[in-house]
Amino acid sequence: MSLFRDREDAGEQLATRLAGFADDDPVVLGLPRGGVPVARAVAGVLGAPLDVIVVRKLGVPFQPELGMGAVGEDGVRVLNEEIVRLARVEPDELARVETRERAEVEARARRFRGGRPRIDLTGRTVIVIDDGIATGGTARAALQVARAQGASRVVLAVPVAPIETVQELRGVADEVVCLETPTPFLAIGQWYRDFSQVPDERVTAMLAEAAVPTGIGVQAHAAPDPLDAPGGPLHERDEDVSLLADETSLPGHLTIPANAIGLVLFAHGSGSSRHSPRNQFVARALNQAGVGTLLFDLLSPREELHRANVFDIELLAGRLVAASARARTDSPDLPIGYFGASTGAAAALWAAAEPGSKVVAVVSRGGRPDLAMHRLAAVRAPTLLIVGGHDDVVIDLNRKAARQLTCEHCLEIVPGATHLFEEPGALETVATLAADWFGRHFSVARPLASG
Repeated sequence: MSLFRDREDAGEQLATRLAGFADDDPVVLGLPRGGVPVARAVAGVLGAPLDVIVVRKLGVPFQPELGMGAVGEDGVRVLNEEIVRLARVEPDELARVETRERAEVEARARRFRGGRPRIDLTGRTVIVIDDGIATGGTARAALQVARAQGASRVVLAVPVAPIETVQELRGVADEVVCLETPTPFLAIGQWYRDFSQVPDERVTAMLAEAAVPTGIGVQAHAAPDPLDAPGGPLHERDEDVSLLADETSLPGHLTIPANAIGLVLFAHGSGSSRHSPRNQFVARALNQAGVGTLLFDLLSPREELHRANVFDIELLAGRLVAASARARTDSPDLPIGYFGASTGAAAALWAAAEPGSKVVAVVSRGGRPDLAMHRLAAVRAPTLLIVGGHDDVVIDLNRKAARQLTCEHCLEIVPGATHLFEEPGALETVATLAADWFGRHFSVARPLASG
């Protein structure tokens, strides 16, 4: 029986166990290729930068499966001197193996990162993640390389592994987090319902998306904020906030550019948070277009432990309504819009259907409007539904939803995009569509926003 639906599901479950590391300002490293989707889910929840760790085992020349060391980027090499001595590996033999494997490391790193430099690990807590481990050889090498690259603390986190391998790796890592240690183990793939191969192109797209400066959690280690001009910041406000809803404190981040034309509240999907790289990418594009943004967690960490809360659309919509009331009090001159993703889109539409709602525009990205279907006819705010061209099931759900909407609405299908819009240029298209939609409707509504 499978333990995980797919790698993303495994990452979401693993993130719950790793939540305590969020305060350590960690770097999350995924082992290519299967470890990167798992690591991306964890990085999103922790608000941590995501990178790939590329390592190659140095096999003994006449017995390649026996590792005598490993190499990583930037000339890092770790050796097991005892195996080198016992196997009587000559220096020239070691050099030939190292040269071959180092060339592979550098080629893979360039391919996956697209030429970007790796994240500096010096003095950082590093969480190394794979989709599972069997013998642990690659994981061991990755842990050793991360430490050699300057990590002050190295944590190994995997969804599933044999208990004996976990115990062995506790001698290499400062901490090992493993969700499941089933017996008999046999193979990693047997514990996943979907364990399809992860193409190089998908890894590249994930890392490219995560590399976009987000301003939350990773800002100190990312590129300078493009909104900060040489003459001074263009933001009137750019700060962490705390919202109170149902006596629950919900953390968020508010950004309001100078001369903002409106304010968009983000409702993230299941398994995500205010740290969602995709939502932060769109928020940054909106900021550049003169639109304020508020990204906040719809649930507290304790509430997120109960899976039913993630799909309690009425609860999530209530949180969004409470945040809207706070926003209207703090910024009464700004019209308000909602940007919802996946289940968050259902919450946004539900909230927009509330009697007396003053939201002036809604954008749904890969949304599940079917979860608010009986409320759609009451939505009065102009609504844009954006769906990936390869997201067949969600396209059908959005077409059915569009037929229920009586307000101004539009269904935009992004060619070639899948559910998470991971393909090159797909998320940029989403951001452009959203900025145009909000810009057009905010410009009409702003004179009435305080009315």
